[in-house]
Amino acid sequence: MTYLLDALNARIGEFVHLRRDIHQHPELAFEEHRTAALVADKLEGWGYAVERGIGGTGVVGRLVRGTGARRLGLRADMDALPIDEASGTEWASVHPGLMHACGHDGHTAMLLAAARHLAEHGDFDGTLHLVFQPAEEGGGGALRMMDDGLFERYPCDAIFAMHNMPGVAQGHLVFRDGASMASSDYATITIEGIGGHGAMPHRTADPVVAAASLVMALQTLVSRNVDPLHAAVVTVGALHAGQANNVIPASARLELSLRALDRDVRALLERRLRALVAAQAESFGCTARIDWRPGYAVLVNTPTETAFAREVALDLLGADKVTLNGPPLTGSEDFAFMLERVPGSYLLIGNGQGGDDSPAQSACMVHNPGYDFNDANLPVGAAYWVRLAERFLVKG
Repeated sequence: MTYLLDALNARIGEFVHLRRDIHQHPELAFEEHRTAALVADKLEGWGYAVERGIGGTGVVGRLVRGTGARRLGLRADMDALPIDEASGTEWASVHPGLMHACGHDGHTAMLLAAARHLAEHGDFDGTLHLVFQPAEEGGGGALRMMDDGLFERYPCDAIFAMHNMPGVAQGHLVFRDGASMASSDYATITIEGIGGHGAMPHRTADPVVAAASLVMALQTLVSRNVDPLHAAVVTVGALHAGQANNVIPASARLELSLRALDRDVRALLERRLRALVAAQAESFGCTARIDWRPGYAVLVNTPTETAFAREVALDLLGADKVTLNGPPLTGSEDFAFMLERVPGSYLLIGNGQGGDDSPAQSACMVHNPGYDFNDANLPVGAAYWVRLAERFLVKG
């Protein structure tokens, strides 16, 4: 497959420029108007049938060759994050407080590079659907596109997506069968007590003490309720209560995130949290209410499609640049919802480890102000998508 990588490398400068342009102009969830227009214009110019505005700002490009009945979906995300960039690159964000801190600019550019090659040289028989999704970063863009009829209008026999991973050697591909990324749920717990003077706590029901006890008790959800062979995370990210050192406030508020790699464990966490919060609050003479907000589902890669995707990688890059079954991640990804509807697989491409391997920004973890996507991945990722499409939609 060296010829394919060489062909994409020869013209990758166009997509490096495009990626950096997108990086300089980040847009938040459902505000990706400039990015979506750029994507749609490019696809139309290469001969794709394009629909804009699916699920708000989503774009789908369709390319049909021959009479084959098979239909393939490839997905990239487009949104940025509300972070002040500190990467120090010449192409850093021009919008204060916004940056592409997760590499969605690179994911979009990789798929566009593949799109052009497939339009001009693609050797396949069937229907290719390229899905450019808005609002992956907590906005549920995948669900919005699906609710807007994505798979009814663009049915797929399988769908695939790719995400960069700092700390893994640049261009190395990582696969995993089954549960690969965690669910994510969120809860706001408000504890109501009786406020009063700090010198007379016996005349109050102190919600601060109740909240402090609850923070510790919540850790038992994992340590004493979840099977030790299963993974789960409960994080109290914020605790707000009171304003003065001699006043016991009337209420306290906690903000939580909960993650699991198993659907049953996810349900267990919610069930046990509700019981624990009520009991803890009552034990301190307080009451509690919970605002529970379901987030993303567990991302589950289907075995047949993952085996196929893995074989494509081995054929393209060789065994030394492929991890056959990597560890699961406790981060979350709304591609999980697409995989609940369509078989498919989600893979990782190494963004670099720093030093001689790649720029320091590439080894910086995502969602960090110093992060940047590694442009050396553009030809590798594009070549992978091209090869996967041609293998899935193989002629005859």
